[in-house]
Amino acid sequence: MKKQILIFSALLASVFSLQAQDIPQSQVPSVIVNKFHKQFPKATDIEWEMDGFLYNVDFEIGWNTDHEIWYDAEGKIVKHKEDISKSELPETVSKGIQTNFNGYTIDDLERITDNGNVFYKMELNSLLKEDWDVVMDANGKVLSKIAD
Repeated sequence: MKKQILIFSALLASVFSLQAQDIPQSQVPSVIVNKFHKQFPKATDIEWEMDGFLYNVDFEIGWNTDHEIWYDAEGKIVKHKEDISKSELPETVSKGIQTNFNGYTIDDLERITDNGNVFYKMELNSLLKEDWDVVMDANGKVLSKIAD
């Protein structure tokens, strides 16, 4: 029994160690910090993490625009998640929503750029139908829909 508890504890500790770790900005390579501040000079509430081999920064611009960016060690943006408004949706995505989810309202809208590919993640709500968490590509094609 003691052996099983030790094995379980070791397994649990290793799982928690794989999660992103908060780090001070002083531990982020200067090439990344300099690029970040140049690209986002108005960023506030900046928090850095080490996520595997990537540097992750979570920040805000303005009152209600959250951003999350992953940089590789050379300072290249690998992934960028940002809150956007409905007015910032491309027409193709708006048409895709209207075609597939007519009568739904959009909530929690994000634009995700992942290795150059752009996706839109959102919650679609309805008073009379089931709510959905949806991911669409830039052409308005539904890539994922999960009942909320």
